[in-house]
Amino acid sequence: MKLYYTPGACSLAPHLLLEHLELPYEAVPVKLDAHTYPGGDYYQINPKGSVPALELDGGEILTENAVILQYLADQKPEARSLPQSGSLERYRALEWLNYIATELHKNFGPLFNSRAPEEYKTIAKENIGKRFEFVAKRLGAQSFLAGDHFSAPDAYLFVMLTWADKMKIDTSRWPELGRYAERIKSLPAAQRALKAEGLSL
Repeated sequence: MKLYYTPGACSLAPHLLLEHLELPYEAVPVKLDAHTYPGGDYYQINPKGSVPALELDGGEILTENAVILQYLADQKPEARSLPQSGSLERYRALEWLNYIATELHKNFGPLFNSRAPEEYKTIAKENIGKRFEFVAKRLGAQSFLAGDHFSAPDAYLFVMLTWADKMKIDTSRWPELGRYAERIKSLPAAQRALKAEGLSL
């Protein structure tokens, strides 16, 4: 498999999960500003122009974080990165993946857009805060989103928390989130993924 990624982007989530699952893969860096990668035009890999993209061994390309994370988790079900297919626990985990993708991830969009008005950015930060508050309530009762162990939704949420730090969103009012982020960051898989992307440990 090949993971097309940009350092610190949402592609860090599948990068982390690949390391956690110890699946064989090649990491291919993408320059999103130019939409290029070492092999040429990135639009030829992903016409959407975004990361991540996962190239399977047969040449097929998967895109969209929530889908790629599900695919990777299913390659090694014994690792319990997602619960068994068909179980209610599985759908609960997918609830988290979709919540992070649609309610957290999408609200960061204006913050990465230099042309977005400051008013709009303020509203986006308020929305992100409300979503983090909801997440913090769950993490106040358990160590990870799915319970007592790291799973695919945790990889995605961890990236959102790194973005919050980058965008100067104060999450100190939710100490559960700070402890959670440190818990994820201390995992060997997270350390390897962060190091591979040249991000500060």
